[in-house]
Amino acid sequence: MRLFAVMVIVAAMAAPAMAQGTAKAAEPYKVGTYEIGGTQTVGLVLRDRFVVDIGAAHKAVPNGGALAAPRDMIDLIERYDSGVRARLVAITNYLVAGDRLGAARPAYVHDLAKVKTLAPILYPSKILNAAVNFYSHVNEAGTAEEQAAARRLRREQRGVPYLFLKPGRGAVIGNGENIVIPYGRDRTDWEVELGAVIGRTAKYVDANSAPNYVFGYMVTIDVSDRGGRPPGGYGSGSDWFVGKGHDTFAPQGPWIVPAEFYGDPMKNLRQTLSVGGTTLQEARAGDMIHSLWELIEYGSSIVTLYPGDVINNGTSGGTAAGSAQTRTGSRFLKPGEVLEASIDGIGTLRMPVMGESAPQGGTGARLPPVATYRKQ
Repeated sequence: MRLFAVMVIVAAMAAPAMAQGTAKAAEPYKVGTYEIGGTQTVGLVLRDRFVVDIGAAHKAVPNGGALAAPRDMIDLIERYDSGVRARLVAITNYLVAGDRLGAARPAYVHDLAKVKTLAPILYPSKILNAAVNFYSHVNEAGTAEEQAAARRLRREQRGVPYLFLKPGRGAVIGNGENIVIPYGRDRTDWEVELGAVIGRTAKYVDANSAPNYVFGYMVTIDVSDRGGRPPGGYGSGSDWFVGKGHDTFAPQGPWIVPAEFYGDPMKNLRQTLSVGGTTLQEARAGDMIHSLWELIEYGSSIVTLYPGDVINNGTSGGTAAGSAQTRTGSRFLKPGEVLEASIDGIGTLRMPVMGESAPQGGTGARLPPVATYRKQ
C-alpha cells in the first residue's frame, strides 16, 4: 500500500507535456502581437508572410463554439491547452485547405509587411537572463591562455546558474523598433539569446520535466551597458541594474514559435548576431554551460514562473566588451547602425540603433556619462 501511495503521488506531481492536442496543423504556425488598423491584435503567422487576426478569424471560421478569442498573448498562452491550440489548428487548416492565402484571401488575413510588429508579449511579468552561460563567453577579453584556463576551470566547477532580472515594460521592444543608446552611455553592447516562453505555472520544476513547461521560443537580445557605476557611494562591484535595465534593452520577437514546431533547443539551437552586416556572434547549444532545462530548474527554485514569463539562455563569445582586446577595430554600438539577431528555425530581429538627447535639469543624482569617470 505504501508503494502504491508513493506511485500515485509521483504520478500526480508529474506534469503533462504542453498540450499538442489530437488535431494536426496542416503547416507550422507562429504567434505574435501586431497593430492592425490602430488596434493591438494577437496574430497567427503563416509562412512568415501572413498575419491572421485571430479574433476576426475565430468569428469567421466555422465551429468556433463557445471558446473566447484570446485577449492578448498571455491569455493565449494560459489557455493554449484548453482549446486555443485546437482553434488555431482549425483556423490554419481552414485557410490552407481552402487555398485561402492567395489573391482572394479573407479580410482578416494581412500581409506581414503591411502591419506593425510589436513585441509578442506585452509584457512578461519576469524576464530572467543567464549570465556567462556559454564557454566561449568565459573571460572573453582575456588572452588565449587566460581564456583556456578560465574555461577549463568553469567546466570543472560549473556550480549552479547565475540568473538576473531585466525589466518588462520600457525595456521590451519589438522587431524594427529603435534600440536607444542612453545619453552618455557609450559602451552599449549586444548579446543574442534564445528566449524560452513559459507556458504553465512552474515552481520547483526539475530539469527533466522542464520541457513540459515551455510554450515556445523567440529571439531576444540582451542589450548591455558596459559603462559600470561611477566611483563613490555604496557598492563598488557590478551594477546589474545599470548594466541591463535601460529602456529598449530587451528586444523580443519577432514572434513566438510554439515548442512543437521548433523541437529540442538543446539539439537544434544556432544563434547568430551581426552589426552592419558583419557577423560577430555564432553559437550552438553545445557551447552552453547550463542547459535551458537547468536554467528553468534553478529559476523556478527561487521564484514561481508564470505563463508568459521569459527565460533567456545566455550569449556566446563575440560581444563588443569581450572582444575589445582580441578583434581589430572592435567597438561598441553606435547610433545609425543596424543590429540583426537570428535563431535558425525561429526568425530574425532587425533593430536600428539611435542615440538619446542630453536630459535637462537634474540635481546630480542621475547616472552620469561614462566619459566622466572612465577613460575610453
